Amino acid sequence: MNQKPLTFPRYYEDILVQSKQAGFPMLSDMYTGSFLRTLVCSKPAGRFLELGTGTGLSLSWIVDAMDNESTVISIDNDSSYQLIAQRFFGDDSRVHLLCIDGNQWITENKEENFDLIFADAWPGKYSMLDETLAMLKAGGFYLIDDMLPQENWPEGHQDNVERLIAYLEQRDDIQITKMNWSTGLILLTKR
Repeated sequence: MNQKPLTFPRYYEDILVQSKQAGFPMLSDMYTGSFLRTLVCSKPAGRFLELGTGTGLSLSWIVDAMDNESTVISIDNDSSYQLIAQRFFGDDSRVHLLCIDGNQWITENKEENFDLIFADAWPGKYSMLDETLAMLKAGGFYLIDDMLPQENWPEGHQDNVERLIAYLEQRDDIQITKMNWSTGLILLTKR
């Protein structure tokens, strides 16, 4: 039952148009965004981390669900694409857009704690996973997307996905649910 969400975030359509005009090749899935919005709603006054801003499509779903006491840090290493997100969220004091290598930021901010982490980039998914998981509060949500084969995957990437899933399945400090939905999602929470 993959039906479109009833409503879209305020800037979603404008960001989508600008993303396509900029030739951004990794557009966020609207079903993943809708799921993110639901998860964020469950964490009033929450602290959120998005690894992989891109152009801000997923960020639009996160911001749409945040209350006035919530904050989000969104990280990307490509300023040209993140500039699109900056146009829409740069004046929102709840949103902190950082253009920095995700691995570097994670290393420098290990003491941070979050209610939800969305791993939509290599860092936090295939690198620095343990360090990023350590930033998740007990009972918090950690969402990983793109676990089903994607057209833009490089040769051999399926092996990375299988190693990640096997690693998560053997940990006893987290509870995971694998979903064959949207782009293939893994939702986990820390025990």
